[in-house]
Amino acid sequence: MKNISSFLILYFIFCFHVIAQDQMKAYQNYDFVPGENILFEDDFSNTRDGEFPAMWKLITGQGVVNKIEGKSVFVITEGNYAVVAPRIKTPTYLDKNFTIECDYYTEKDDDFGIGIGMPFDENNLYCGIRFDNVGTVSTHYMENVELKGDHPDAEKYEYKKWRHLAIAYKDGQMKCYVDQLRILVVPQTEYEPKFVRIVGVAPIRFTNFRIALGGGMNILDQLYKDGKIVTRGILFDVNKATLKPQSMGVINEIIKMLNQDPKIKLSIEGHTDSDGDDKINLTLSQQRADAVKKALVDAKIDAARLSTIGFGESKPVDNNSTPEGKANNRRVEFVLVK
Repeated sequence: MKNISSFLILYFIFCFHVIAQDQMKAYQNYDFVPGENILFEDDFSNTRDGEFPAMWKLITGQGVVNKIEGKSVFVITEGNYAVVAPRIKTPTYLDKNFTIECDYYTEKDDDFGIGIGMPFDENNLYCGIRFDNVGTVSTHYMENVELKGDHPDAEKYEYKKWRHLAIAYKDGQMKCYVDQLRILVVPQTEYEPKFVRIVGVAPIRFTNFRIALGGGMNILDQLYKDGKIVTRGILFDVNKATLKPQSMGVINEIIKMLNQDPKIKLSIEGHTDSDGDDKINLTLSQQRADAVKKALVDAKIDAARLSTIGFGESKPVDNNSTPEGKANNRRVEFVLVK
């Protein structure tokens, strides 16, 4: 019996490894790179089950945080076009370059999963991007712009599954992604977004919501200008060094840069927030830097061009008293080695 149990444990570890590798491979061509400065982040882990999240405001409808598949999820339970918004001090906060990300979940009969509203003004809450329940992405009440992108697997789209959405806005152009696929490009939005609303027909379920500013500079230019590239789009499972698949957007850019200039050598430096034990954080940051190096070496980058070091929580760049501050401190830096 003991041998059978050991075999089953090894088998499940092997299956998990294969699935994780397949997920990473699926993101080989992913080109979404999040902004460098995190303005707002909420994974709802600090909200009690059954309560409304304090970092959000309810405009119409009803909603609470519930546990689903082990995740803390904001569930909009009522509302025909329910509207919720992140609580950010300034009424207008988006820049000319910004990114939005979240994980969302749809049922087969949902009208659509989630709408990201980026309005002209407070009276036009629904202008923005709509993500529906078969992976289709479309502009929503954008003046003079009516565009739609269909998911290539729309006819056999899987329901009751978590999806990752991402939006990259740069100087009027907007790129929209579902999981590893770019579904829609809006060449010119014809307006300048100022703030964000989550809009949709209940039920809506989402988590790991993030708004980040920046993303305008080419990473090679950034490396030569600043001597390093600071990234917050390389993500890991909680308290682990397991790379999340959507990290490949940033990693793919680093791979392109290293292939473009074979003389570049980098120190990969891991940083954590202050949560948890100092020694554990130091070890974790080293393991995460090593995981990033492995991803680059797996992509045929010469290991001799890469070194790693973990600094744990010892070099914060923001305060550790807010979710956004902690998110800014959790980062991977690529430092030019001369």
